[in-house]
Amino acid sequence: MALHPSLLLLLLIFDRLSAARHVSVQTGGSITFPCSYDLNHINHVKYWCQGLGWDVCSYVVRTDHPKSSGKTSISDDINKRIFTVTMTDLVSRDYGNYRCVVEINGGTDFMIQRFYLSVTPGTPELYVEQQEVTGVEGGSITVCCYYSNSGDMKWCRMGGDCVSGNSGTLNGTSVTLMRTSDANNRKVLTVTMSGLKMENTDWYWCRVGELEMPVHITVSQQTATQRTSKITSTTQDPTPQQPSASPTAEPVQTDNTSQGAEGNMEEVHQRSIDVKVLLISLGMLVVVTAGILVTWNMWRRHKDNKAKDQTTNNSVDPFPEAEDDVTYSTVILQHKTQLKGQTKSAEPDDYVVYSSLALQVTTQQRAAAAQ
Repeated sequence: MALHPSLLLLLLIFDRLSAARHVSVQTGGSITFPCSYDLNHINHVKYWCQGLGWDVCSYVVRTDHPKSSGKTSISDDINKRIFTVTMTDLVSRDYGNYRCVVEINGGTDFMIQRFYLSVTPGTPELYVEQQEVTGVEGGSITVCCYYSNSGDMKWCRMGGDCVSGNSGTLNGTSVTLMRTSDANNRKVLTVTMSGLKMENTDWYWCRVGELEMPVHITVSQQTATQRTSKITSTTQDPTPQQPSASPTAEPVQTDNTSQGAEGNMEEVHQRSIDVKVLLISLGMLVVVTAGILVTWNMWRRHKDNKAKDQTTNNSVDPFPEAEDDVTYSTVILQHKTQLKGQTKSAEPDDYVVYSSLALQVTTQQRAAAAQ
């Protein structure tokens, strides 16, 4: 029994749509599609085309030319072997099938991935507020996926494994999934990745039922301020923090970073501590310097006074030089009977020796006195 051509066409469309990633975006919004390729295709041209089949898939942008066309642009990261396509200011006529393709010279082009894009004037059935999320090594990130459809919920790494249920691991990193509702009665799938590693940087897919939304996670190294803040917070509060279940919170959350009000407060606190330590060090330096100056001044004064005393003592010489003064001694022998006013009662010794000292000044001293 032969099938009707229209039925065959419907089956073909269903088969192709079932293999495509279905992404929903609100009118006026934007979306970035990631496409990974093999090492053998690094130097090949990649392009983004629109159409259901190969024969009707028309070029939109290419990595050689044109790299941008209207609201669509393409970028190729050969180090990570991923090229991305960004579409902005979407309108309803932008819906349809798109393909990531690697051009093969002299052969059949290689399709990497097929997408089906739906553009809706209302709230999409699955969306995130930010496609780019940043965290730090050793910290955690939280992504909120808002959904209104039903089906299995998963968090998958592009080209890798998925986590479903309540928790699991991806490349050694802990992943938890929480299903809640926010104040606006929106259903939220909250994904938290803890113990981030540098190798966790990649594209991930938030999946609910048949709908998917790509999210890029970037993990950077901690700065000195962040490491200090982490040590301080751990010392003050040793109790491990539970992931926030509030769907109204910012969808991008990182531990011990300068993002958000909490991170800014920690950074300001750390800076104030650094300023206090600096002021204390400067104060101690001033005190030590003042003490050294006072001690040095006292030592100088003592040295000057000692030098003055030596100068005064050297200016007065109590001992004249041998050349300047000469002492003459005259010994006169007199008979005792020749002394006037003496009695004739003779002593046993008839003679007395008298000595007189005469200090005579040299010619030089006299000249000086005369002047």
